[in-house]
Amino acid sequence: AQQPGTPLSNQEYRQFFTSLWAARRARTACLLRGLYGCQNPLVRRLDEYENHGVIPEGPICSELPRTRFFPDFCTFSFYRCTRKRYFIKV
Repeated sequence: AQQPGTPLSNQEYRQFFTSLWAARRARTACLLRGLYGCQNPLVRRLDEYENHGVIPEGPICSELPRTRFFPDFCTFSFYRCTRKRYFIKV
């Protein structure tokens, strides 16, 4: 264990900044989604990437305790963006 007040190791810095960039990228994707909608080619590519190449059709089930179902992936993605809960899975 590191002593309190000592700087992070190189590996610890990489982990720390990787998590920060992930949230920043998620916010950027949400901004694009809000500006252009789910049918925008770039937004569609991001959705496909998140879902192994295919955007799910139909109702979406989530891990959320109060809101378990969404009519489609677009609605689910907008929900994540508006609530700033970027990493909720379906």
